Amino acid sequence: MASANLNIMIKAARKAGRSLVKDFREVENLQVSVKGAGDFVSRADREAERIIKEELRTARPNYGWIGEETGEEAGEDPTRRWIVDPLDGTTNFLHGLPHWAVSIALEHKGEIVASVVFDAAKDELFTAERGDGAFLNDRRIRVSGRRQMIESIFATGVPFAGRGTLPATLRDLSRLMPLTAGVRRWGAASLDLAYVATGRYEGYWERGIKSWDVAAGILLVKEAGGFVESIRPDQSPVESGSIVAANPQLFDEFAGLVRQRD
Repeated sequence: MASANLNIMIKAARKAGRSLVKDFREVENLQVSVKGAGDFVSRADREAERIIKEELRTARPNYGWIGEETGEEAGEDPTRRWIVDPLDGTTNFLHGLPHWAVSIALEHKGEIVASVVFDAAKDELFTAERGDGAFLNDRRIRVSGRRQMIESIFATGVPFAGRGTLPATLRDLSRLMPLTAGVRRWGAASLDLAYVATGRYEGYWERGIKSWDVAAGILLVKEAGGFVESIRPDQSPVESGSIVAANPQLFDEFAGLVRQRD
């Protein structure tokens, strides 16, 4: 049975997801400039965050908040905060690609204790609570059992628009791709982590990310039996801006390759 907090999160994610699906149907019909289409998606993004914030704040008015669109707000309870990305995969959404998600995490005393990642386009709801396992549409999920890199698929985010982490990511790819069954770049970090949790990928890494990109997915992977760390292992994967995650059999080898210095 889900806790009261997780049920609140699921309700908020589903409500925002319905709004986004409605807007997503309009994206393919937009015959406007890039700026115009971008503005349309920004409105959809902001509306989704408004819906989530209203639902969560109504139910738990004393919790803190950090959201991609509205930033950080302290709560009367300094030990708890929501970490929210209302539309992870905005570029996919803008281009009519059905691979994006609503991501909501609850943090308590610096630890993620509950997570929801909702892929509304495919009606896939990933949930987790600390100590209670991870689920996809109420079915228990586990990370992959593969033990060989050459049999395994990994995911990452390739920087765009001249972002500074591109050289390091290209070096990672040059080391990893000859040793694996493939690397995927699907453009939604929360779903990359959800796919590691459900065994669709063996691992995921990325640099230059924000807490709301990965907070919910981190708990999904851990509760599905996987390992998650920052690329710098002495840092927090939620706050450091980098992450490496994998099943237990491959984590050390995979993380070692990502952490290798040229």
